[in-house]
Amino acid sequence: MDCMERLRALREDNDLTQTQVAEVLGTSQTMYARYERGANELPIRHLVALCGFYNVSADYLLGIRPDRRREPGVARRT
Repeated sequence: MDCMERLRALREDNDLTQTQVAEVLGTSQTMYARYERGANELPIRHLVALCGFYNVSADYLLGIRPDRRREPGVARRT
């Protein structure tokens, strides 16, 4: 599963709309939809925000690790 698929899966697993996630990021629904489709690259600031919002590691979101959990002792940003 790649980053775009994980973005969509996390959003759907949390019963959120693209508009709701876009509001968390301070962007438009259109731009967020582009992230999910892979038409635009996800800025690092949005990656960090989404990791904190969903409480997942960047490694998971980027497809480096299959496990959603954060490593013990890793600070959570909100």
